[in-house]
Amino acid sequence: MRFAVLLLVFCTTIFSTATSSQTVPESQFQMQLSFAPVARQAAPAVVNIYAQRIVAQRRSPFADDPFFGDLFRNFGQVTPRVQDSLGSGVIVSEDGIIVSNFHVVGNATEIRVVLNDRREYDADIILTDEESDLAVLKLRNASGLPVLELANSDLVEVGELVLAIGNPFGIGQTVSSGIISGLARSGIAVGSGRGYFIQTDAAINPGNSGGALVDMQGRLIGVNTAIITRSGASHGIGFAIPANLVAQVVSQARDGQTRFQRPWAGVSAQAVDATLAEAFDQRIPEGVILLDLHPDSPLVQAGLQRGDIILNVDGAPVNSAPEMMFRLASRGIGASSELTYRRGDTVQQAQMELIAPPDSPDRQARYVDGPSALRGLTVARINPAVIAEFDLPLNADGVLVTDTQDFAARTGLRIGDILLSINGEAITAPDDVMRMANTQSRNWQIEVQRDGRRVSLRFRI
Repeated sequence: MRFAVLLLVFCTTIFSTATSSQTVPESQFQMQLSFAPVARQAAPAVVNIYAQRIVAQRRSPFADDPFFGDLFRNFGQVTPRVQDSLGSGVIVSEDGIIVSNFHVVGNATEIRVVLNDRREYDADIILTDEESDLAVLKLRNASGLPVLELANSDLVEVGELVLAIGNPFGIGQTVSSGIISGLARSGIAVGSGRGYFIQTDAAINPGNSGGALVDMQGRLIGVNTAIITRSGASHGIGFAIPANLVAQVVSQARDGQTRFQRPWAGVSAQAVDATLAEAFDQRIPEGVILLDLHPDSPLVQAGLQRGDIILNVDGAPVNSAPEMMFRLASRGIGASSELTYRRGDTVQQAQMELIAPPDSPDRQARYVDGPSALRGLTVARINPAVIAEFDLPLNADGVLVTDTQDFAARTGLRIGDILLSINGEAITAPDDVMRMANTQSRNWQIEVQRDGRRVSLRFRI
């Protein structure tokens, strides 16, 4: 009798659930019944993106020859070629702001967006960030579009159910299910992005890039970006860019920025491993140790110093330098963060102001023009903004090569070289470069620092 009653209750529950209008599931039991309500709520805000870009292609006259084709593969004229790209995107505002991956739409000359209901729009790129592999698009003449709400990705836990929505292999919008497999994946570089990712086993395949990773409330918790695979298809190791960083990127796009600006820490740091933990008498390895700080670093202004171990940022633990920078980037320039750090045997707190890298002293950018062996050379004085822009060591100083065109491109100089001397004359400021560029000489010797090594360039004109 008891079994019959239980069976009746179970059947009644199934029947009432099946016959009533489906809603977003609110319990584990309801989730086991169907993902349909979540998919129905989230899918309309996920779009298909078709992008085209013009790339240079060198055409050899021997290209079709079975023997000479390989021998002369690097010869011939450079001709433009149209390259197609297929991916996905997520609508985050009713007026047509869409988030996708940089590797899907970056440098595209034409972008076409197709909605779930088959409406089509042209789109323009309004902000890009290759480092995080994010791009923000704006649809032309769009309004009243379906939108995905952004969740707080800091609250996501391993084991949560998720859906990945996108356009794999161009077959049309597809939904796959899985769980959150890992958080704070920061020791890897996937796709164009580097830094901090959410890991999932929900199937992500080519074409899913830029699509949505949503929770069981139909909210965006991440933008799918890449997978680790040997075959090109999903093996259950996929990565998504957390929604908190996506929100900050979208915010800057709305403010008119064209490139994402991260808060500047002006610090080099290293994760505390077992060896360091033992040296610092830590029971378990945790936090990141500050190895070096720029004199203008906001961490210095907050009272931190070399050797301090940052344990958490705004209450969230940090165990790698990329994770710490993600926490700061998701807060945004102009905000402040509370740091908890260990110095010796004491744990302390400090308030850090989040600032853009200072563009001071003035970079004094100079361009060499006119009849000179260095014509086409652009240089700038190194300051914190230049250090951040060109990913230079914190202690970099002097004059940096920021571009090489025309004659300068043939000298052997590269973007990122730090000029030390020209024809025996020390270079300490951009004006020194202009003065030496105007000297009349047939023999040239340029000393530069490149990747930490001293390199000598010699040429004759």
